Amino acid sequence: MKRKLKKYTTFDNVVIFPGTVERLIQKAHEYVESYKYHLANETFEEALKYSEGDEFTLSVYAYSLYETKSFERAKEICERVLSLGPTMYLEIMELYLTVCMQLKQYKQVEQIITSLIEEGAIPNDKIEKFQRLKELNANIAENKNQQEDISNNVRNEVDADAFSINNFLSLPPTEQLNKVHELTTTNIRPLVTQLKSIIEHEQTHPFIKSIILILLVEQEVNVEIRISKLDKSRIVNPSTLELPTKLPHFINITKMISEKLQKEPSTLEMVEYLIAKHAIVTYPFEWLEYDDEDVALAYIDFVRTMFGSVQEMDYELVQFLQMLEKLTELQEV
Repeated sequence: MKRKLKKYTTFDNVVIFPGTVERLIQKAHEYVESYKYHLANETFEEALKYSEGDEFTLSVYAYSLYETKSFERAKEICERVLSLGPTMYLEIMELYLTVCMQLKQYKQVEQIITSLIEEGAIPNDKIEKFQRLKELNANIAENKNQQEDISNNVRNEVDADAFSINNFLSLPPTEQLNKVHELTTTNIRPLVTQLKSIIEHEQTHPFIKSIILILLVEQEVNVEIRISKLDKSRIVNPSTLELPTKLPHFINITKMISEKLQKEPSTLEMVEYLIAKHAIVTYPFEWLEYDDEDVALAYIDFVRTMFGSVQEMDYELVQFLQMLEKLTELQEV
């Protein structure tokens, strides 16, 4: 009786065992569902070395790339999906156009939308949505030159000397915070060197470091910064960082709290307020080594004690939250 031989796929002389690609794709989807987009992208990329990928896999990968601001690669994957004539053609086309806008390819966006409308490729109930997208694209393109003029003149509008490390640190923390808030409506790229020095200086208050880092993230400034606080240190690049409220632990903790406090709206409101403040203080480290569920329960206990309720609690964790509260008030701890 002849033995049945299993078939194996090879890639660059490496044997790919049956089911490997499927397991990689499944793992990538799990990462996306957990908001771990960078891990998802790495896993999708590994799977696509050995497989062309189907429409659904490529679509999810494109969205995951968009979430990590990997716009060039997201555009490539969208183009691959569109070449398949996908069932979700309009959804993928909308993502593709959004990615092109992020890449400042405004003329291409206008040409594509115009062609789609003229060729009748968009159903009547979707035309208004694409027209709004076209108008938004046109407005951004029209304002582009004005924004560049503003960028060139920022040095004249902002007192750059105020952000030199010596001058800035000579101010009380409250005045430092006011100075930083003045930058929220300006292009901060001309001040990147000064802002980087402020974040990296050991005497800068942790809350001030966070606020400056958030400004850099919002404007997607591409620069490496070493940020140290709360006995932690890490090199980050604002152009690849998510904002505090988009980080996985924040999302998970707020979801838990919302579920636990459905019948206590006043407590829920106060807990959400504290979490949002504290997420800024710890940024980009979130709640350090603490478990998400422990953090959620500690916030609930913390707020209930504020409302006069006496109960058992994790005092170490509650003390940590109290320290974060002091830092949001620009106190030294």
